[in-house]
Amino acid sequence: MSKFPKTLCIALAGTMIAASAQAGQYGLGRAAAPDEIAAWDLDVAPDGTGLPAGSGSVEEGEQIFSESCAVCHGEFAEGLGNWPKLAGGDGTLANVDPVKTVGSYWPYLSTTWDYIHRSMPFGNAQSLSADEVYAITAYILYSNFLVEDDFVLSRESFGEVEMPNADGFIFDDRAETEYGQWRAEPCMQDCKDSVEITMKATVLDVTPQEATEAAAPQAAPAAASEEATPQATESTPVEASFDPDLAASGEKVFRKCKACHQVGKDAGNRAGPQLNGIVGRAVGAVDDFRYSGAMEKAGGHWDEARLAEFLANPKKAMKGTKMSFAGLKKDADITALTEYLKSVSP
Repeated sequence: MSKFPKTLCIALAGTMIAASAQAGQYGLGRAAAPDEIAAWDLDVAPDGTGLPAGSGSVEEGEQIFSESCAVCHGEFAEGLGNWPKLAGGDGTLANVDPVKTVGSYWPYLSTTWDYIHRSMPFGNAQSLSADEVYAITAYILYSNFLVEDDFVLSRESFGEVEMPNADGFIFDDRAETEYGQWRAEPCMQDCKDSVEITMKATVLDVTPQEATEAAAPQAAPAAASEEATPQATESTPVEASFDPDLAASGEKVFRKCKACHQVGKDAGNRAGPQLNGIVGRAVGAVDDFRYSGAMEKAGGHWDEARLAEFLANPKKAMKGTKMSFAGLKKDADITALTEYLKSVSP
């Protein structure tokens, strides 16, 4: 088989490339169809440009989140194991170990919507409809106390939401201020006389491991919530003192409980029992609510100390509880919530 001289091949190739470039096309493929472009055109701008039509309420989002997201992120977006928290972290960004969540850190709501739309649920990305994404986003906002429980998120109401850290970012000016330092001839050897470790990364607990319970997240049904308790103890009298200001703070904390529990005049059982008169009430005593076997055998009454132990860590306080809530981490929240529960009438 004959061979062309190497120089001739190079010359021919150069001529062909030049001719193609002059013609403005390469004779390959075809123009993308509008529906093909639309399938990839998913980005949403901070002002809401790019959002599809649709809407979703906090109430709808609660159910969808429980079914599709809670297995990793917790029923209340508090995070499970090493899976990330989506709520909380307010006031922690200046800490050594800040809690960066949608409410505390993310500057644009469009980032939340866009990420859920593109990438969630884990292992089943882009399976959610636009309405479901709106609803989940609304519930995450509610979990961060950024909207009320009757809020409905849509393309029209998107701009009404104010993200707390919207002004916490600056423009990237490294092209003007830093790039020049990197364009010089790099040093390749003996660049420093000595190397000294000045800082260590102490917080690397960010990637879930396969060994954890949440290693293989799948859509899970809403976990039933209930009252839980440690081993039976006799109740102690409820203190007569009452702090209305503390109770007002506790009412805000109770937002974490409203997904499963109700209080007030028309309170009924939901995923968990109604909590009217819970302080001083017998454990597992609400009619028409199906408790776990462990709860039915617990006995005793709810006093403030017992309730506080449960609120801090339900599963530790009561093995076998059906309640999926991970617990309140702040003692101040537990105290405030207990005070609020003292104020709700049977």
